Amino acid sequence: MKPKVNRSPAPAAPRRKPRQSRAHHTSRALQEAFVRLLVERGYAGITIREIVLVAGTGLGSFYEYFAGKEDLARVCLHLRSKALLMDTRKAAQSRAGQPLQDIAEVIIDSTIAAHALHPQEWGAHYLLERHLSSSDAYRKMYERFVDEWVAAFASASDPLPADLSREAARVSHAMLYGVVSHSFIHAPGVPDMQAMAGFARRTVLAYLKGTRLPVSS
Repeated sequence: MKPKVNRSPAPAAPRRKPRQSRAHHTSRALQEAFVRLLVERGYAGITIREIVLVAGTGLGSFYEYFAGKEDLARVCLHLRSKALLMDTRKAAQSRAGQPLQDIAEVIIDSTIAAHALHPQEWGAHYLLERHLSSSDAYRKMYERFVDEWVAAFASASDPLPADLSREAARVSHAMLYGVVSHSFIHAPGVPDMQAMAGFARRTVLAYLKGTRLPVSS
């Protein structure tokens, strides 16, 4: 009778990465290539062939994910704005339960810090946003930022009255967005982040302080 041999199971074959993961990688590479070229050459000077070359993908791959250069540009604009929106939410949540002005200040500081990471990309973003964002898409994203301000104000230890909260949120975001976007659009190079932060704090916080004052008849 032959001795019984214990055979260890054959090693499992390495799993192939899901197709969805590869698709995400290709799409991301095209987005990064577009942003890089946008900073270097401006939107009008970019061709799809150049984007594909920088991304290291094929021309056919480009059209699997995007209808054209403008479609890719709109996706990049949306995702950058969405990332900033998530930063706003996290910053506000980190100060929940604190005074309203402290929450507003951390939102301002978080916004400036996000722009300081890749200032040239943000400069290109705001210039392109004015040309390519549809009014509908712009309004929807704008309202999402206002919603985050409303939620932030509601989480404060000294929240505004409900009938003032949304108006205050809208004005606060308009001030911050206006200071930041116009600083990038009109600066000859990278704007002074410290000066921009200081101006944004003074305007937004002064406004919020004013909302506490009684209105004279």
